[in-house]
Amino acid sequence: MLKKANRIEPDSQQERSLKKHNPWIICTCSRQCYITLITGCYTCKWQIKQEKKSRPGPCCCSWKEKIFFPFLIISFLLSVVLLFVWIETSNEYFGFDWVIFLGTGYWFFWSIVLLSLFGILSAYSSLLVVLAFLLVWEGYELYLHWCHKILILLMILLCSFVLWILCQLWQERWLTAGLSLQIFAPYMHLSGITVMVILSWPVAFYLIHLEEEVRMRRYKMTYDRETAKGCNILTKLRALQVAIGLPFFLILLCLYIVPLGIHSPCIQEEDKLGPKPDFFGHRGAPMLGPENTMMSFEKAVEQGAYGLESDVQLSYDQVPFLMHDNDLRRTTNIRNVQPNASITHSSFFLWSFLSTLNAGKWFVQSRFKPFYHMKPLSRADREKAENQRIPKLTDLLELAQKEKKFVIFDLNTPPRKHPLRHTYIRHVVSVILASKIEQHLIFWLPSFDRQYVQSRAPGFQQVGQLFSIERLTKENISRINVDYKRLFYKGLKDYKAANININLYIVNEPWLYSLAWCSRIHSVTTDNIQTLSQLNHPYFFMTPGYYMFMWLLMDSVSAVLIFAIFYFHWWRESKKEMFNSSIHTDLRSLSLQQREHGSQDSTNLPIKPSFRVLGNPWALSAFYPALTKSTKKQPGSCHFLVVPKKKSSEPEQVKETIKPLRPSKDDVRQPSPTKKTFEPTWDAPREATLETALPSLKWLPISLGIKASPKNG
Repeated sequence: MLKKANRIEPDSQQERSLKKHNPWIICTCSRQCYITLITGCYTCKWQIKQEKKSRPGPCCCSWKEKIFFPFLIISFLLSVVLLFVWIETSNEYFGFDWVIFLGTGYWFFWSIVLLSLFGILSAYSSLLVVLAFLLVWEGYELYLHWCHKILILLMILLCSFVLWILCQLWQERWLTAGLSLQIFAPYMHLSGITVMVILSWPVAFYLIHLEEEVRMRRYKMTYDRETAKGCNILTKLRALQVAIGLPFFLILLCLYIVPLGIHSPCIQEEDKLGPKPDFFGHRGAPMLGPENTMMSFEKAVEQGAYGLESDVQLSYDQVPFLMHDNDLRRTTNIRNVQPNASITHSSFFLWSFLSTLNAGKWFVQSRFKPFYHMKPLSRADREKAENQRIPKLTDLLELAQKEKKFVIFDLNTPPRKHPLRHTYIRHVVSVILASKIEQHLIFWLPSFDRQYVQSRAPGFQQVGQLFSIERLTKENISRINVDYKRLFYKGLKDYKAANININLYIVNEPWLYSLAWCSRIHSVTTDNIQTLSQLNHPYFFMTPGYYMFMWLLMDSVSAVLIFAIFYFHWWRESKKEMFNSSIHTDLRSLSLQQREHGSQDSTNLPIKPSFRVLGNPWALSAFYPALTKSTKKQPGSCHFLVVPKKKSSEPEQVKETIKPLRPSKDDVRQPSPTKKTFEPTWDAPREATLETALPSLKWLPISLGIKASPKNG
């Protein structure tokens, strides 16, 4: 009795590779859905019509797509640069919104709108780049839909226009972004190495596959005569390898040595860290109360402010009052009281009218909030804010004298036709002296008529700006109040060497305050005093020894991991190549033997095996299941299964279907080199029987697990 014939398992090389190497998303979703999704998102065509390539070649798209693909990369880079710059310059969001308000007269968080826009553009371009990579990974040609192409071109134009605006009208944004690198550069270096390790997996996969393609084409060139065409393809493959591998390794090398050029103030020894900088409340505490109101200054005092900063205007009847803007639209209810006079300069109003305006209701309205990340007010603070009025300078001086806080203010020059146009400095000095405040609590900032101020009020602490050391020494100034963006690029070391006390404005972000702390800055002017006052240690601080340890550790570990990843892909492809080479060798040996015996059907042998036979590869039932009954084994080395003649009344029944599988390595048998021929022996009656059952089977190379292709008729 014959043993039951072995079945052919439906497991192709493509399916087995799919189960082993596909990403996690394919484990949770069918492959067809995955391919349809990435192809549909990229091409806007949800029916797959492209033929999948068996191996990555030198070209992954048409020449039109090759021309447009750099535009996609440019849009991605521009959007990422804009997003990075805008995130790092969040310290300047209020100033940007205020400038837009001056031009439009409408207050809104335009900075957040731009942040969201740049984030969307970056996400969109990044998605297209990732989809393109996945399509190339899966072996599909790139075809970007024309809608995407139009959006990409519009994105490039928009990003280029915004970059031009930043370069021409807002260059300080680039200064802030450059300062952020002094803080984040060490962490960006470590993060960059981590990203390169992650990217090494697809890079190694593609480079090794290209190398395998080169070897296969060289192997094919040894049997083909098209040498020129083959050399051209090999050149393209090598060029593609260089285009992918060279930038990767150059970037990796730069990341390995970039710490040699990194200078961060927050990388220093612990004992060299200076004291925590003091705080000047910018217009009080404008995130806790309406700016330039007594509630705001009281909140700043509660948060431990070192001093109070304000802006002083002069009314038409010569009363100094606190107001930043030149008009009253943003911070008062002037539009409800006198709509026609809302854009009039505030210095042309009498104090009797100014004192009646409400200076706090705007603060509790959501559309007029000055800062987008403000915490909600309590019920008591909300009621208090709604009843705030415009304070006089003397009100601020009284609070400062009571709390022993320093006062610094910008004194705005009155407009033309104002009675104090040329004498406003002397008038304000007289008001301050009349308030009986201690003179050393006044930080005098205006530079106009400074000699008169020094002679009239010698106790005032004179504060300069970004003057030269010689001028500061000549005017007997020991403190400067400067924009942080300008100071870090101009003479910080010189001012510190001359023992000049430095106050920076306006510092709202913790990372910027940490930079000032690590740079031994004495004080800062801030809107965000409630957050910065809670810091007990600068952010992103580390010692040089710790950073060197992390640097060397990350470099060493990443180098080992990247080498292991490349070696793994090389080992896996080498194993596949050895298996394929053995099959090709067997096929060619068999072909040579068949040619020696004049076989006419040897040319019908397929080059690539298409299925796999488990168990005994000589089982005829694997190919013709209908012949599995009443068969006898013909003796001989080939072990063919021979079928006797059937009766005419016996119908042929097919009980099993052929399920092709690729051959396994263990099922491949080398032909014996000692035998000259490879032909089974049978007698005439059995030959007739075999011809009746298999009229088209003249040669069956099942020793290699290869299905024959019988001729019809």
